[in-house]
Amino acid sequence: MLDRAHPPTGTPSDDPERTAPGPAAAGAATEAGATRRTLTIGPHTVDTPVVLAPMAGITNMAFRLLCREFGALHSQDDGGLYVSEMVTTRALVEDHRESWRLVTMGEREEPRSVQLYGVDPTTVRRSVEMLLERDKADHIDLNFGCPVPKVTRRGGGGVLPWKSELFTRIVRGAVEAAGDVPVTVKTRIGIDDDHVTYRDAGLIAQEVGAAAIALHGRTVVQHYSGTARWEAITDLKELVTDIPVLGNGDIWSAEDAVEMMEQTGCDGVVVGRGCQGRPWLFADLAAAFAGRPDRIRPTLGDVASTLRRHAELLVEFYGDEGRGIRDLRKHVAWYFKGYPVGGEMRHRLATMESLADLDMKLAELDWSSPYPGEAVEGPRGRAGSPKRAVVPEGWMDSRDLTDEHAARLHEAELDTSGG
Repeated sequence: MLDRAHPPTGTPSDDPERTAPGPAAAGAATEAGATRRTLTIGPHTVDTPVVLAPMAGITNMAFRLLCREFGALHSQDDGGLYVSEMVTTRALVEDHRESWRLVTMGEREEPRSVQLYGVDPTTVRRSVEMLLERDKADHIDLNFGCPVPKVTRRGGGGVLPWKSELFTRIVRGAVEAAGDVPVTVKTRIGIDDDHVTYRDAGLIAQEVGAAAIALHGRTVVQHYSGTARWEAITDLKELVTDIPVLGNGDIWSAEDAVEMMEQTGCDGVVVGRGCQGRPWLFADLAAAFAGRPDRIRPTLGDVASTLRRHAELLVEFYGDEGRGIRDLRKHVAWYFKGYPVGGEMRHRLATMESLADLDMKLAELDWSSPYPGEAVEGPRGRAGSPKRAVVPEGWMDSRDLTDEHAARLHEAELDTSGG
């Protein structure tokens, strides 16, 4: 088994197609004799069995487009499904302009995948109807994986599947409202090891007509700490046989993705934190699932160029240079992880004010500095430590929803991501 904390990095190549990131037209196919792995969700088949996980403040249109450009390097399409940031169903039903902007896709974005979070079956159903009435989605994903206390303390997110009847009504309502548009579900192992929900969730999703289910191999208590338990994904795949099962957790490299599918038998992988500051991971994934050895090992100049491209896309997305540049600041540490960029320069880049300011600072870097190897690989993004599950008083006493808990559920519908 690969060391999942330190996956192999390979060696730099003199072939620019293998070392330098950058957008390219789709068209690279499988090596001779290799079998490409694809993923089918309802009527949609994508050339690479990979899904970009929604991450709040990260996976907006700009980042999705950047990831698509890399995914197209070794794919006949854009190399997977790229899901919107999570939006709450209540915000859509109440016609919040910012939420509708978040589910608006670029011309290149096909299929258009939107993730919804909701706790009320009627509201979820209506939000799905509105998405289709306004022609905003080709695929809808329902989030039941958020571990954030301000959501779970009211019964939402990753603790909601414990109330199995409520979970059933939400998923069934979304599926019925969606019609021919596929609805998928994302969940976690459970609240903790004594309150496991993924098996029931998988069987319910399959029974009511969901097109797939994705499992993050951690409990709510684990948050993002420790190691994802891929054995739960194996178990779910053996249990749920009529719809695709996707695995999520600790995909830091293309090799990890291939290993997860081989080890668990899952039908595809969901990639979240592993692509933060590394959108070229989708080129590696597309190559790996096409049976190609190509891997991007960027120089510091390549990273700088990609960061600049990300900046352009953010400015275009927001229609405001200042806002786009401010949004980019949080990505700086991820992009330059492991590269010889000192603390002072990292601080200066994290306080950039404009595209011209960014260009001036990037010009000071040594663009010829090579790929550092292991220093840039492995885990990134938030991890933390296990935390007590914050749930409403008496929530775990029964799988049934009480009137008191039902009355508080609407408070759980906040603009918070996770999974």
